[in-house]
Amino acid sequence: MKVEKFVEILNSDFYVGVPDSQLKSLCGYLMNTYGIDPKHYIIAANEGNCVGIAAGYHLATGKIPVVFMQNSGEGNIINPLASLMNEKVYGIPCVFVVGWRGEPGVHDEPQHIYQGEITLRLLDVMGVDYFVVDKDTTEMELEDVMKRFNDKLSEGHDVAFVIKKDALDYDNKAVYRNSYAMKREEVIKHIVNVAGQDLIVSTTGKASRELFEIREENGQGHDRDFLTVGSMGHSSSIALGVALQEPNKKVWCIDGDGAMLMHMGAMAVIGAAAPANMVHIVINNEAHESVGGMPTVAGKMNIVDAARACGYINVISVDNEEDLDKILWKVKTRNELSMIEIKCSIGARDDLGRPTISPIDNKLMFMRNNI
Repeated sequence: MKVEKFVEILNSDFYVGVPDSQLKSLCGYLMNTYGIDPKHYIIAANEGNCVGIAAGYHLATGKIPVVFMQNSGEGNIINPLASLMNEKVYGIPCVFVVGWRGEPGVHDEPQHIYQGEITLRLLDVMGVDYFVVDKDTTEMELEDVMKRFNDKLSEGHDVAFVIKKDALDYDNKAVYRNSYAMKREEVIKHIVNVAGQDLIVSTTGKASRELFEIREENGQGHDRDFLTVGSMGHSSSIALGVALQEPNKKVWCIDGDGAMLMHMGAMAVIGAAAPANMVHIVINNEAHESVGGMPTVAGKMNIVDAARACGYINVISVDNEEDLDKILWKVKTRNELSMIEIKCSIGARDDLGRPTISPIDNKLMFMRNNI
């Protein structure tokens, strides 16, 4: 189905969400139609944040908002769905558009498998009526479903469209760029070189895939790295947990701007704990690159000042390769909590692979190296 028709049938002028590769057509259409216009289209920090914004939109306008997300974000919406939106509380109506990663019977990455299995069950438990959209869904079918959904929405209920792979089609592309020169994979190579035998916790998405391939290219093992293939936004918390229990080992967290924003409160906890052996690196390309390159708000905030306000002791930003190694070596030898914001371009190799070891094996390797 053409995404333009899908949007027409939903008949909303306000979309807020977290980008998803299954919803690339929708995100591209919204970007080309609205740009980043907060009155119509917002890319939020996390899915719970989306629900709050959507609720505010409804309270101010009386109209129906649309929240879009990957199914991995269902967990982030459970609290506001149950304690804010539900008809037994405020009865705030909303249309959810959920990309179905890990759909049973469709090959996907390990972090999506269980989430895919429980996607519809979670909606059932939360009392959200849903309709699954696939590439054979007709416009007439969708219009009929929307008529039924409108009755529910008018009564303060929430509804959802669960989008299968290739269900939505868009002929154009939305292109987002920044002005930075450094490439993320090259940045990670520099980090690996300086880290040496130190421990590394890497974030969800292409950063972990690149770290894995760098180790393979170097003929190194993977027992020093924990690849956070799922649970976006939590790698810095994982690194904190490791650093506090391994005070004699340097722990590097390779984070992304989108992941950092998703659960930014972790920075305050890290700053308060202040492990002297932890280096928190935020590779900032101002985009959710792994799911299509839609922009984050990291280009409009001062990450360095935010980290300092959270209690990070040594904080610096770098946007060129000439200074990168100097800064990396400097924080390696300093015995204090550090953050480095590294500004880089958007983009990855077309032939970038995925880890060839399972998450369980990665965990066991990492633990055997540290226990």
